[in-house]
Amino acid sequence: MSKNFYITTPIYYPSAKPHMGHAYSSIAADVIARFKKIEGYNVFFLTGTDEHGMKIQKAAEKKNKDPQVFCNEISKNFIDLTKILNLSNSDFIRTTEERHKSSVIKLWKLLDKNEQIYLSKYAGWYSVSDEAYYSEEEIEEIDGLKFSKSSNSSVEWMEEESFFFKLSEWQKPLLEFYDKNPGFIQPESRRNEVISFVSRGLKDLSISRTTFKWGIPVPNNSKHIIYVWLDALTNYFSAINFFEKKNNFWPANVHIIGKDILRFHAVYWPAFLMAAKLPLPNKIFGHGWILSGEEKMSKSKGNILDPIEIIKEYGSDELRYYLMKDVIFGLDGNINLDNFKKTINDLANNVGNLSNRIFTILDKNFNCRVPETSAGYTINENLLINKKDFIEIINNFELHNYLKKIHSYSSALNKYVNDNEPWNKKANSEQNIKNILYSTIIGLKNIFVLLYPITPRSSISFLKNINIEYEDISLDLINKEFKKNEKLSNPEILFKKYKCD
Repeated sequence: MSKNFYITTPIYYPSAKPHMGHAYSSIAADVIARFKKIEGYNVFFLTGTDEHGMKIQKAAEKKNKDPQVFCNEISKNFIDLTKILNLSNSDFIRTTEERHKSSVIKLWKLLDKNEQIYLSKYAGWYSVSDEAYYSEEEIEEIDGLKFSKSSNSSVEWMEEESFFFKLSEWQKPLLEFYDKNPGFIQPESRRNEVISFVSRGLKDLSISRTTFKWGIPVPNNSKHIIYVWLDALTNYFSAINFFEKKNNFWPANVHIIGKDILRFHAVYWPAFLMAAKLPLPNKIFGHGWILSGEEKMSKSKGNILDPIEIIKEYGSDELRYYLMKDVIFGLDGNINLDNFKKTINDLANNVGNLSNRIFTILDKNFNCRVPETSAGYTINENLLINKKDFIEIINNFELHNYLKKIHSYSSALNKYVNDNEPWNKKANSEQNIKNILYSTIIGLKNIFVLLYPITPRSSISFLKNINIEYEDISLDLINKEFKKNEKLSNPEILFKKYKCD
C-alpha cells in the first residue's frame, strides 16, 4: 500500500475577500491532511488561487491596475488566510506561476495530439461570475434578465470563435466509470446529481475565449485564451510537477470542493484526463454550503460572516472545532454566533474543565508527576480507544461523526472521574487515587491526540505539557502508557467560556 496521500482544496478566486465558505473547505481538507499525517502517511496538501479570466481582468481594469500586479495583491489575502486558519498545506499554487502555465500547455498539447480539440464557433449563455456556460434548460428569466438556476448568477449571450473539447464523446465512458467506481463522487446525493446530468447528454465544451486576454494563450494561436476551468483544474498537476517528475502523489486521493463546482470536477476534469489518457483522481467530495439564514453566503447578498474577524476575537481552534462539529460534512450548514459560543462552551466544559481538575489534583498531591500504579494495574477498558474506528470515520469523510465520537469518549472519561472521585480521600485509598489519575491522564492524552487535526494549537500546547512534542504526535500514542514518576507540567486554560444570548 502506498503511504502517500494527496489532498486538495479548490483553488479560490481571489477577486473578493475570503469568506466562511473558503474557510470551511480549507479547514475540512486540513483536518483530513493532519489526521493522515499522524496516521503515518506522507501527505501533500494543496491549496491556492485561480487568477485568470474575464472577472479578474475586469476587476483589475476597474482599479486601473495591471492584472498581474492586481493578482499579486489580492492573492496575498488567501496566502495570509492559510496562516490565519492554521493550515498545514504543503504548497500554495497560483495559476499565474510559470510552473502552472507549463502544465496547462502540456495538457492542451496532449488533448490536441489525441484529436480531442477542434476549432469552431460558440454561441450560448455565459456567466462571468461562474466562468461557466449554461444551456437554455439551465437558465431562467427574472425581470427581463437571465440567470443560472443553479448559482443564481447573471448570464449573458456570447458568440465567438472557439476551440472545443469533444466532451460528447466521453458521456458513455464517464457513466461506465461512475458505475464501476461508486465511491468516486461523494456524498451519494452529489453522485446522483452528476449521473443525472451526464445521462441527459453532453455537448462539446468550449475551451477557449477571444473576448479577453488575461489567461494562458492557446499554443500556436495566441488570439485564443485557454478556458478558465481547463486552466484551473490543471493546478492539481502543476503543484506536484506531474508532467516532469511523474511522482507518486498522483492520482490525488481526494479533491475537497464545494458543491457549486461539482460539475467541473466530476464531469469535465475526468473527461479531460480520460481524453489525455491520464489517471483519474480517486475521489471527489462535494461538501455543502455554509448558510447564513437560508441563503449561501456571498458578497452580493451582503451576508458574509467573516472568518478572520471571528478568529481575531475567539481563535482559530474554536472556529475549526465549531465548523467541523456543527455542520454535517456533505450537507449545507446553517451557522450563527450564538451556536458557536454554545459549542465552544461545551468543549470547555467537557474537555477543558476535566484537564484543569485532574492537573490541579496531580500538581497539589503528586508534584505534577505521573503516579505509580499498583502492581498488575491495567487501564479501565472503557477508557481504551480502538484507533481503527477513527481511521474508518475519516476514510468515510464523516468529520462531524469524528468529533461526535471524541465527545462521546470525553463524556465517558468525565463519568469515570466523577464516579471514582479521585479528590475524595475518604472514599479512596491513596493508591486507588493514583490509579484513577493515571488512567485519566492517558484518557486526556488520547483526547488531545485525536483533537489535534481539529484544534492543533490547543492540542500541541496540552501534549507538550505531557512531554509529547509536535513532531512526535501520532495515532501510535493512543492508549500508550507513561513512564512512572515522569514529570509533567500543568496546562494553561485551554478553552475559554463565552456568555450566550
